[in-house]
Amino acid sequence: KKSTKNNFIVTDAVFSMDGDIAPLKDIAFLSKKYKALLMIDDAHGTGVLGRTGRGTLEHLGIRGDGIIQMGTLSKALGCFGAFTAGSDDLINFLINKARSFIYSTSLPPAVSEAGIKAIDIVDFKSANLRRKLWHNRQRLSDGLKDLGYNTFDSETPIIPILAGNAENALKLSRYLYKNKIFAPAIRPPTVPNEKCRIRFSVTALHTDDDIDRVLEAVKKFK
Repeated sequence: KKSTKNNFIVTDAVFSMDGDIAPLKDIAFLSKKYKALLMIDDAHGTGVLGRTGRGTLEHLGIRGDGIIQMGTLSKALGCFGAFTAGSDDLINFLINKARSFIYSTSLPPAVSEAGIKAIDIVDFKSANLRRKLWHNRQRLSDGLKDLGYNTFDSETPIIPILAGNAENALKLSRYLYKNKIFAPAIRPPTVPNEKCRIRFSVTALHTDDDIDRVLEAVKKFK
């Protein structure tokens, strides 16, 4: 709106229920066109996407001013806490004006150091882990599709399969759990009832045998 001093476009970078990636190139174009700041939550892209694990912006080759990148240390980095990355002016503004930062208790030093070490691993030691992660992701995704499952538009290690209604989703989740596979059923109000699903999250530590065991269990259930 013309009366608005500062415009923001805010989006997740990776959507946690479908595992798909936001059309950030198009969104970045719109943010420049309308002189808006682009704010992305890259919780599921940090450490996973991009050549060096810096997230969805790196993955898509997006650079430039007017972008605020937020993320968490609690997913791929296996720690606790969060971060905001942006210009010096933005960071100084948040330090002095962001109430949720100013009035929150600081992270314990040990947790902060663990987060720093996790970032160091992403920076210097994670290329092989990411290759293994994407190998596992592709193996599971291809296998589920071969079995006839709808994996939505997943492009990431978050791989859902459509289970129909809540009852079916719970049955499949419990069946998998009995077979020592933890894959939660996602039900309303998180998703519409007709789009209840099982949500798989692949890691770099899974083996080919692990993936094949999941596929075999899903096949037997079907």
